[in-house]
Amino acid sequence: MRLTRQTNYAIRILMYCAANEGRLSRIPEIAAAYTVSELFLFKILQPLVENKLIATVRGRNGGVRLAKPAAEITLFDVVRVTEESFAMAECFENDAADCPLIDSCALNAALRKALGAFFDVLESYTIADLAKERPSLQLLLGIDANTGHAIAN
Repeated sequence: MRLTRQTNYAIRILMYCAANEGRLSRIPEIAAAYTVSELFLFKILQPLVENKLIATVRGRNGGVRLAKPAAEITLFDVVRVTEESFAMAECFENDAADCPLIDSCALNAALRKALGAFFDVLESYTIADLAKERPSLQLLLGIDANTGHAIAN
């Protein structure tokens, strides 16, 4: 299974916020850290906010932060809200009723089991797990450990 670019960057946004724990993160700084467009990140924020993974603070000094502790956000939580389909094969899709094997296909059963294992692994990792090495993650992302803002070049 291949995750979408949206899921990849949703996880990265959460990792950035976890590395910048206790402070607001700004989308322009996150976009610069990952060299991606701000508009793309704003688009990704919507499902994260709607599903209470990210909280936003409006205003001149606003930004984003994790809506709950990083240890309570699993990778499965993120994938569930950012991926549109988990169809690993045509027979997983809703309109696959024309397949004569639909109710007794061993391939379908094997793929469902594999997808379940994939979800179990994602459920076992949290954003906190990905941000464990916080000081070095801050350095890699260009976050000033004292201010929480991007390090000026």
